[in-house]
Amino acid sequence: MKINWGTGLVIAIALFISFILYFVIKVQSNAKYDNELVVEEYYKHDARFQEEMERVQNAQDLKQKPVITLTNQGITIVFPEPFVPNQIIGKVSLYRPSNKKLDFDTPISLSNPTLLIPKSKLVGGQWDINMEWQYNGKKYLTKESIYIR
Repeated sequence: MKINWGTGLVIAIALFISFILYFVIKVQSNAKYDNELVVEEYYKHDARFQEEMERVQNAQDLKQKPVITLTNQGITIVFPEPFVPNQIIGKVSLYRPSNKKLDFDTPISLSNPTLLIPKSKLVGGQWDINMEWQYNGKKYLTKESIYIR
């Protein structure tokens, strides 16, 4: 049986489509390949974007900003001297882009200007830190990424 070029082209396209569909189904059905959104309720989060930008701008406008550093003990957040520690309220959210199960929140409850997130809670890799806090009725949002070895 002789196959002309038109039939060969149709067979090649059908094989290519089958190949692509096989991998799409394999990735969608295997739990190893997680394709969830990074943030729960993504669209509600996106609707509050303008409010979030105002809080980020408030944090950028500060003369003395909180300092987030990685130390041997873990992640330390130091608030500058003008802030009274027990009047700062909020939370620090740590997001692990590669694994949603490692995400956690830590409330900001201070008696001194330093907040420590222990290294025992942190797995090596990339961490996105979102610090939502309020002082004297003004809301702030500080975002930073840290890589832990």
